[in-house]
Amino acid sequence: MVGKYKVITLCGSTKFKDEFIQAQKELTLKGNIVISVGLFGHADGEFKNCITNEIKIMLDDIHKRKIDMSDEIFVINKGKYIGESTKSEIEYAIKTCKKVNYLEPVNV
Repeated sequence: MVGKYKVITLCGSTKFKDEFIQAQKELTLKGNIVISVGLFGHADGEFKNCITNEIKIMLDDIHKRKIDMSDEIFVINKGKYIGESTKSEIEYAIKTCKKVNYLEPVNV
């Protein structure tokens, strides 16, 4: 919490740009501080040809640091899709005792 506001990091495939933006708006209007991704590489093709393995590793680590700053994560799992990076972020959030919420229900 920062003051009276819960901090939530959005996680999920960056191909779901519209869903990220919608979740950010909704969660913000509910009185949360929302942390999102730095770029939508899959949706926009941003930096598609220049994302090296080293940059991918850095971006994944940066996102885990965002999770460190958060009270919980909100997983954008449109069509119940959860990719490998998102699975890793969910596992990390659970390991660090963060609450995990989902856009769509999951079978646990």
